[in-house]
Amino acid sequence: MCGIAGIVSLRDGSPPPGLDELQAMTGALRHRGPDEFGLYRDARAGLGHARLSIIDLATGQQPLSNEDGTLWIAFNGEIFNYLELREELVALGHRFRTRSDTEVIVHAFEAWGEDAFARFNGQFAVALWDSARRRLVLARDRVGVRPLYLCEHAGRLWFASEVCALFAGAPDLPRALDPVGLAETFTFWTVVPPQSVFAGVTELEPGHVRTVSREGTTDRAFWEPSYPAGERGFRGSLDEAVERVRASLEQAVRLRMLRADVPVGSYLSGGLDSSLVAALGRRVKGDRFCTYSIRFEDAEYDETAFQRAVAALIESDHREIVVRRADIAEAFPQVVAHAERPLLRTAPAPLFLLSRLVRDSGIKVVLTGEGADEMFAGYDLFREGKVRRFWGRQPASVLRPRLLERLYPYLARSPVAQRAMAREFFGRGREAPGVPGFAHQTRWQSAAALQRIFTPGVREAARSVDVVARLLRDLPPSFGAWATLSQDQYLEVRTLLSGYLLSSQGDRMLMAHSVEGRFPFLDADVIELANALPPSYKLRVLDEKHALKRAAAGLVPPEIVRRPKQPYRAPDALSFVGPGAPGWAAELMSPEGVARAGVFEPRAVDRLWRKCQASAGGEQLSNADNMAVVGVLSTGLLHDRLVRRAPERAGRLQLTTLVDRLGERPGLANGFQERQAT
Repeated sequence: MCGIAGIVSLRDGSPPPGLDELQAMTGALRHRGPDEFGLYRDARAGLGHARLSIIDLATGQQPLSNEDGTLWIAFNGEIFNYLELREELVALGHRFRTRSDTEVIVHAFEAWGEDAFARFNGQFAVALWDSARRRLVLARDRVGVRPLYLCEHAGRLWFASEVCALFAGAPDLPRALDPVGLAETFTFWTVVPPQSVFAGVTELEPGHVRTVSREGTTDRAFWEPSYPAGERGFRGSLDEAVERVRASLEQAVRLRMLRADVPVGSYLSGGLDSSLVAALGRRVKGDRFCTYSIRFEDAEYDETAFQRAVAALIESDHREIVVRRADIAEAFPQVVAHAERPLLRTAPAPLFLLSRLVRDSGIKVVLTGEGADEMFAGYDLFREGKVRRFWGRQPASVLRPRLLERLYPYLARSPVAQRAMAREFFGRGREAPGVPGFAHQTRWQSAAALQRIFTPGVREAARSVDVVARLLRDLPPSFGAWATLSQDQYLEVRTLLSGYLLSSQGDRMLMAHSVEGRFPFLDADVIELANALPPSYKLRVLDEKHALKRAAAGLVPPEIVRRPKQPYRAPDALSFVGPGAPGWAAELMSPEGVARAGVFEPRAVDRLWRKCQASAGGEQLSNADNMAVVGVLSTGLLHDRLVRRAPERAGRLQLTTLVDRLGERPGLANGFQERQAT
């Protein structure tokens, strides 16, 4: 795993990228790739690369080129089927200098052009510079495991794995929070690419390839989620589906275990998904296998007993970290800085602490269970949508809404605990169960209600775009022909998977400590199989992940298979109040601190903060107030870290690769190590 960055001139006469600019951008990504650094530049473009060495430790340095030095790559990620692709390319006459998956991408693009990206089974963000044609090609993996941001400034296109690198390379780039990005965050819990939370900055959409050349810019999807309509899709029995699911996951885990030249460990939450991945990983490993878990001091969130049961069964070298509220508060400023977006939950913070444990133990790669709930319908949201649609077919029924009581059993303040309130809340819009977004409406409306604490100016600017309507206008043409569960899954993948789960809780928290995450449930073949399964194989009545549970039987303890879904959560607003609360939180929530960011109404935040402080003494804080407190704090931290001031430029880099087509060496006196690679 790595960090990539670059600059491309968009018009003739623009100055060439400066080595100091490229070094600043690459240095800002040091945490993503601390092992080696490289730069390439010519009169038109420059590439930077910060490497975390996982595959081909000896010869995989970047930027890397084809044989004649006309096509250059900076690559973040892994292509898990690179050996198979390499064989195809050798048969076509291509010759390789390295054993890396990076060089496979270069030759694959030469052979197949943009169609190459659909052949990759991996997680990637790629920048290819064709110096002969003056063409830049950017691509991002199917579901957005790896990030890639872009902005245009001063006649140039800037791109990087993280926004901090854009701001470090171009300190004069205007920095401001985007009201529409804030509106999306306070609706979907995240932005939906290409939208970002920073004005003038966009994010390349997952599954897309963008080409920038003298002829203009094109952007197209090389892959989109799709689900069967009518009788198409997987035609086998449930038993056959279970066998296929198990086999595909075994292969996905095997690829992620064996396609690495460093040891691979596994996260272990105690739930079905990570337990199954860890069990399969242990089978592949055969000898010492490390697993890592979060324990919580608060019993409501703790899953220690389940974690230890799995670790004992698979006989892993198991390591734990105990997280207290104070630990979350202490880590939260760094968490927001790495997430580069407002957060409505503190759940990324314990994962930030866990990745530090992994790195300190000497492991650079871990398997995780993310994506299983989206692919195999594991969330209560999907069950909720099914119940609400069932109720909607007889809106006056008093028995059908009783099924709501089977939802959210793990929440201390469950939205279904009070029957009358639950019927009012979940019953909204039940007369129209066929409209797109039906299952998500309650969540989106609840989060959007938090925008009441925006300042009038931000609220007015945010309303310039109806973010829900924009999302629903951009649905695939075949959306209406899909089963309702498939529609719900698509929207979950489109919104929460990449922007929140894989970014805020995945890539960013792992890479904060230079750890690569690998996600077997997001293997290309696993995705295609899961999407093709009949809805009843995934959500059988109200039994979530039915086929996956059956596939896990015999591999994980029976109590793991039987236990109800309990999403990963962490203590939220109460982490920031009470004895030992951090001073920075009170300062950010003060009228002066709130006014400085300019996003929220100081008086509204003051009332919210007083309520939160009172809750430290035992008064209950609602779910909405929890999200609001965390959202205000994280937005204030983000503003302080990336808007008020430009990121500090990193110190001098010791480069293992420097390819300077301009023949200048101004950086050598500042610590550059030159290796001319042509």
